Amino acid sequence: MKRLLAATVATTVGLVIGGGMIPSAAQAHSGTPSYEPPPISWGTCTNATLNARGAQCGFVIVPLDYAHPGGTKIKIAVSRVLHKSAAADYQGVMLVNPGGPGGSGLIYSVLQPAIPNGVGLDYDWIGFDPRGVGSSVPSLACDGNVAGYNRPYYVPVTRQLENTWLARSKAYAQACARAGGALLNHLKTTDNVADMESIRKALGQKQINYYGFSYGTYLGQAYATLHPNQVRRMVFDGVVDPRGVWYGDNLDQDVQFDKNIQTWFTWVARYDAVYHLGTTGKAVKAKYYATLQKLRKSPAEGKIGPDEWTDIFLSAAYYVYGWEDVATAFSAYVNEGDASGLLALYPEPGPGADNGYAIYLGTECTDVQWPTNWNKWERDNWRLHAQYPFTTWGNAWFNAPCVFWKGDVGKPVNVNGSKVPPILLISETNDAATPYPGAIEIRKRFPRSVLIEGVGGTTHAGSLSGVACTDDTIAAYLDNGALPNRVHGNRSDKQCDPVPQPNPTAAAAKSLATTGSGSIKAMLRNAAPTVR
Repeated sequence: MKRLLAATVATTVGLVIGGGMIPSAAQAHSGTPSYEPPPISWGTCTNATLNARGAQCGFVIVPLDYAHPGGTKIKIAVSRVLHKSAAADYQGVMLVNPGGPGGSGLIYSVLQPAIPNGVGLDYDWIGFDPRGVGSSVPSLACDGNVAGYNRPYYVPVTRQLENTWLARSKAYAQACARAGGALLNHLKTTDNVADMESIRKALGQKQINYYGFSYGTYLGQAYATLHPNQVRRMVFDGVVDPRGVWYGDNLDQDVQFDKNIQTWFTWVARYDAVYHLGTTGKAVKAKYYATLQKLRKSPAEGKIGPDEWTDIFLSAAYYVYGWEDVATAFSAYVNEGDASGLLALYPEPGPGADNGYAIYLGTECTDVQWPTNWNKWERDNWRLHAQYPFTTWGNAWFNAPCVFWKGDVGKPVNVNGSKVPPILLISETNDAATPYPGAIEIRKRFPRSVLIEGVGGTTHAGSLSGVACTDDTIAAYLDNGALPNRVHGNRSDKQCDPVPQPNPTAAAAKSLATTGSGSIKAMLRNAAPTVR
């Protein structure tokens, strides 16, 4: 689902594989003309990490509008890390989407060695920047300063504040209309599904394997629904609930984000000897909100106001990876007046830095009609804010440009996995970005799927972080299609430990997220925008 605003602007059954094409269910259903892309001309990548991993890069040429395949063309940037195994062990292509929508996925072909037991080496790993993103052409950016320092207070406690935020939201939507033009009519999930089909065809494959994180799981749901015959194996990590696309899903996030930041407050209190912020979660929480109110009057270094403060701490509600960094910055500022850690966690944006945010809105605002009556937004968000204030209004303003968005609105795919081969679902119990009920819903809609639950965890899309119970299950599935037995009822099929909370007092402590196979994920978090 959506991405951290700071990260968004600063930087988710073995069937036969081979050449040839199979008519898709989507074409038969929609009547959309078929499109055959030209072959990919592979060459050297400009990204140093991709080059170091031996990747090749190129473009898939696709129509801007698949209803008019002979019309304007755009380019989808793709990368490829070829399989390292013997020809007899080759298992085809593995497309990866990191989420967003709007996340740059070009670098994700380097996930190949992250699969335990060398299983990833049996696949050609394919990273790609979805239309409008990153290295794809054109790439959309509207206003690189949209998330600049010291913005107006998120919580609209006065009518003036509310009107200011509405004006900002409208201005950003208008800036994107000017910058995007016709592209804004063709950024839907269904457009990205069609692009995945073009990538499959350009690679000469009958079927694809797919690894989707966060929004990437929704893209995978839609692809599998529309092209079930083209699905071989799929892993969905951080599973989107299709029932709430997208207004309802964002409201659901607010509840769990608030609960997860309470979990983090309690963790900080456990290590008061390190951070000196309070010996109870309640005390740490009080210090957090008291500091937020002080920043309304006097932003840290004139830059970090209450909104930037909220966005920095939001990462701690997403996953455990950066807990120590956020706590250290919190402690340094409160106890020493040192804002350097805060500034490092919320770097200053610049031209083009809003690419991920622009495409996030371009997709979510047009996948489905959002409420256009602002009174509904007011009622829903004030109701939630009363009990879950941590990020409710910040989330609302993140999405508010959808009230004013230009671009043809479509209808969501009716996700149905009844014809889809067995797939693997992964979710931690307290994932806030894609709450756990979404994983249960997709488990019901994909009757041959199996769900791994990271019991009690708060990390979003945390697979391949070194938790053997989860990662070895992924490896077995990708190796030979083996999955745990599916149990009766609406519950998980296999229970694993979550990505572990860090221990800042341990000598040379390193979480699983920065060791072993998890080091690949850590590298990706530094090289690409964080998925929200």
